[in-house]
Amino acid sequence: MSWIREKELSFIERLTANILKAGPMPKHIAFIMDGNRRYARKLHVERQQGHMHGFDKLAETLRWCLNLDIREVTVYAFSIENFKRAKEEVDGLMELARQKFTRLLEEQDNLQKHGVCIRVLGDLDLLPLDIQKLIAQAVLSTRTHNKCFLNVCFAYTSRHEISNAVKEMAWGVEKGLIKPSDISEFLLEKCLYTSNSPDPELLIRTSGEVRLSDFLLWQTSYSCLVFQSILWPEYSFWNLCEAILQYQLNHYTLQRAREVHKEEQVLEQLEADRSCVADLLQQDGTGNLLDPQSKKDLLQKYTAEREKRIHCFLNILQEKRNNFFVELNKNSLASAKA
Repeated sequence: MSWIREKELSFIERLTANILKAGPMPKHIAFIMDGNRRYARKLHVERQQGHMHGFDKLAETLRWCLNLDIREVTVYAFSIENFKRAKEEVDGLMELARQKFTRLLEEQDNLQKHGVCIRVLGDLDLLPLDIQKLIAQAVLSTRTHNKCFLNVCFAYTSRHEISNAVKEMAWGVEKGLIKPSDISEFLLEKCLYTSNSPDPELLIRTSGEVRLSDFLLWQTSYSCLVFQSILWPEYSFWNLCEAILQYQLNHYTLQRAREVHKEEQVLEQLEADRSCVADLLQQDGTGNLLDPQSKKDLLQKYTAEREKRIHCFLNILQEKRNNFFVELNKNSLASAKA
């Protein structure tokens, strides 16, 4: 089964899509694809069959998203907590991952045709080495594509992601790349696995469960959350339309909340910069000797220096993350030649 199913919408589906697109549309949707195991029990088949049907539904859903001009999708493919499941099921999921990432590498023309960039987000060191290498090839082979983006959260939990972001900032301070005073909510966001993506405007969970299960906890603070009772392998175009309609009904409230939050972030950072400048002046003993314009100039200088430090740090961090995939790919190529 291809990663993107080649199937056009029916006339009534196209009509519905056009009506929906007349209103505000989410640019980024996140899915918690829940219900594969219950679907398998419902059909009296093995769990692995349920997971395979779930992947097929993902391929179909990606096609619907393209038809609806939704250019970014993030999916919760495998939680770190899933490693606690029965060994047989975990092994089956790893084998399914091998098959699907191998298939992805075989359909480069289709991915290039649609301009699909694949990103895999999570603690990949927890995965078997052969799967890490397959993921590295998939990520590197599609990284120049920019028409649409599929973020696969694999060996992921949000708490693990946030903890890792804190460690990255601590590493930056230890290396002298940033100062402790540079650490902020904004910088933490930029250290998350999802730093290259806008936050999802809409998060959908299937199967009737009404919880986030440690998925994108930071990123969905101002997202529309839609919980649907349908099992994931049974998901339909109409279920997706229903979720988008709920997003549209709440769009302006959520948009305003996001804007207010951004304004508050800017003000908090400005206040933090003023506090740092005041501390520097106090240490120098020159605080009372400077006129308001000089203090303003010093504040602008400090802000510019801070932004430069953070920009350099984030570039180095991105390079470090890119090198993780590059080194894996090199090892994979070396093994193949051997």
